[in-house]
Amino acid sequence: MNTYARPSLVLSHGKGSYLYDTDGKEYLDFTAGISVMALGHGNSEIAAVISDQASKLVHCSNLYHNIWAPQLASDIVEATMAAYPHGTQGIYAKPASGKSPAQVFFSNSGTEANEGALKFARKYGKHVAESGVLGRGTSEALRGDPNLKCNIVSFTNGFHGRTMGALSVTANPKYQKPFTPLIPGVQTAKFNASSQIGAFVDERTCAVIVEPIQGEGGIHAAQIDFLRALRHRCDQVGALLIYDEIQCGLGRSGKLWAHQLYPEDCSPDMLTMAKPLANGIPIGAILVSDKVAGLIKVGEHGTTFGGNPLACRVGCTVLSHITKPEFLKHVQDAGLLLEQELQQALAPFVGKQVVELRGGGLLRGIQFSSDPTPIIDLARDRGLLLVGAGGNTVRLVPPLNISFADIKRGASIIADCVNCHFSRGQHP
Repeated sequence: MNTYARPSLVLSHGKGSYLYDTDGKEYLDFTAGISVMALGHGNSEIAAVISDQASKLVHCSNLYHNIWAPQLASDIVEATMAAYPHGTQGIYAKPASGKSPAQVFFSNSGTEANEGALKFARKYGKHVAESGVLGRGTSEALRGDPNLKCNIVSFTNGFHGRTMGALSVTANPKYQKPFTPLIPGVQTAKFNASSQIGAFVDERTCAVIVEPIQGEGGIHAAQIDFLRALRHRCDQVGALLIYDEIQCGLGRSGKLWAHQLYPEDCSPDMLTMAKPLANGIPIGAILVSDKVAGLIKVGEHGTTFGGNPLACRVGCTVLSHITKPEFLKHVQDAGLLLEQELQQALAPFVGKQVVELRGGGLLRGIQFSSDPTPIIDLARDRGLLLVGAGGNTVRLVPPLNISFADIKRGASIIADCVNCHFSRGQHP
């Protein structure tokens, strides 16, 4: 089906931060499969793990246990809790029973993870309304009616996927309009507008879903006060706070999770992840706080392929690298180098053709005053792969283990393309 606008090149293989087409042309990859290939292309360790596991057990369904799904779930929980070992909010809150503060459900993609999180939120809303365990701001009118606490709040420029539930919380007419009507009960508030939270997040809200750093929407980071206000308001009205870290999580920001750049009192109740978790092998997951996980019963959610041993074993290998302090330090340092190189090279254009450089870690954006597609095309001709984002933004998301030399090379090609494009006099 013709659902993608692709250039004519055909890629055949890759190694590290480079891809090669069928004509043998080399491309420095600043897309990483759209934030997927955290450990680069053609990674020999990943290939060996895939080969070994494929020779043993690829799939057995969720009718049975396998070795690697519980191992990856345990690794995710342990690595996450290390950030706030004494946390009391959201996924970090320790249950009185002494059980794990969070559990994991595996899916096949980020979109599917978000669908699951929205389902769990609706179940939680029914439970809250039926049980009478309501937030401090909840009226008596809701008590006992499970269908009145089912609204979901999302935000402008957010992107959460293209299936019906995820699409319904993706506030972009370009994606939504051809497929209306969408699921009911979704409201859209302005991103980073703390003053609007009280009006949108109310006693009928079961969940709020937000990206701590928006990717597809144009690389916009949430403000601390905004996330803190969301956490506080969700607690007030008995709603769940869901963080979509499918693009910004798993090391991309320089922390394991982007929300760990923020204080602990901004923590979520659910966290969705996918893209880099298995370095290109399809997998997604939801990290679910104990108070939510305990409500989901056998048979209420499921998936055929989610949690298969092949994807989960690769996930364990990827996570073992991403969680190392030296790995995350490299992401931070590489991101700062990229920022410095771009600031220097693009200085003549900033405030004119270049509106803003923004982002953190290796999730960066260059916002232009006009459509940057010609710059992306120029870069590809010169051997650099880039991807766009909302608001005339070029997104820079290279592999997380990219070398400093390749960071400098990529920044240099970008600068040359920007200079070439605007020197033609096509734009003011």
